Amino acid sequence: MNREYDFTLKFSVPTGLEQEALESALFESGCDDAIIGLGQKGRLALNFTREAESAEKAMLSALQQVKKAVPEAQLVEAGPDLVGISDMASLLNFSRQNMRKLIQTHLASFPLPVHEGASALWHLVDVLTWFSETQRRAIPTDLMDVAGVSMGVNLVREVRRVDHQLQAQLDSIA
Repeated sequence: MNREYDFTLKFSVPTGLEQEALESALFESGCDDAIIGLGQKGRLALNFTREAESAEKAMLSALQQVKKAVPEAQLVEAGPDLVGISDMASLLNFSRQNMRKLIQTHLASFPLPVHEGASALWHLVDVLTWFSETQRRAIPTDLMDVAGVSMGVNLVREVRRVDHQLQAQLDSIA
């Protein structure tokens, strides 16, 4: 049975592409279920609502279709993945203050951020899993699935950049 999955794919594209030609190529390749955003020069954002058997199939088919339409396109980010406190609060219908208090109250069990600084960032799938398991909060399956696939796509993209010798050394330590 097919389900609907909502996700965003962001790409770097050549700056000389004409908007109409780009939109036509995307439509012809099968991306007729996406809202196209071309706000920043050299960037392309596609917000998909795609029916598929799984979040993985939905996202992988979208990636293939974009590459077919724009072979030079380079994936920048798949989402939803990285979220801050405001994003979490909005997704889970909390105030930002309540979200911050919840994190502080459960520091020992709350997922570790992937970045700490002025604004910390977490992988959405980790946060949703924590809410589901420790707070017994009902999380929509499609959101959980697409967040997990988004994280996986982003991590695979990043791992390709890692020096394999460094990776082997870190694997032996951790």
